[in-house]
Amino acid sequence: AAAATLLQPQNALAADLPPFQTSSTGLQWSDAKVGSGQPFTMGSSVAMDYTMQTTGARYGTKIYSTANTNNPFRFVVGSTKEGELAIKGLEQAIIGGDGVPPMLPGGIRRVIIPSSLGYESLAKPIPGMQFQDCQEGKGPGPIPPVPEAFEEYQRFKNIYCNANRPYQPDLV
Repeated sequence: AAAATLLQPQNALAADLPPFQTSSTGLQWSDAKVGSGQPFTMGSSVAMDYTMQTTGARYGTKIYSTANTNNPFRFVVGSTKEGELAIKGLEQAIIGGDGVPPMLPGGIRRVIIPSSLGYESLAKPIPGMQFQDCQEGKGPGPIPPVPEAFEEYQRFKNIYCNANRPYQPDLV
């Protein structure tokens, strides 16, 4: 499987990074490092490290990162099978479209994913439940793993899987 890196570089100064561009779908992207090789396409297996942050957290913006876990998020671009799904914004950031160029293997791309391309489907009300059944391997990912990152998972669940939340913030 080819590898992609999608993360927010924490040691780089914002002034040193290229400005964000916005696609017609609202996805914002900026390449901190352009990779090389053939772009990912539908059906490609992707393994990537990411740092998930939010624009709507009361106790800090970082939710979860795979960078230090040695357990990258893996998915198949365009798959509809459980355990292989990725949110639409992540797929668009990887394969491109709507003005976004495809990401190349080994590149580092910063993205801001609007809720319409993120986890909106996870917050649809289920009668009698406040939170939806949002777990790693069920529905689109990435979702922080419960056993290894319980606090991060709780923060993610409260922000993105809560049908009673009046809005979903953008995902960074």
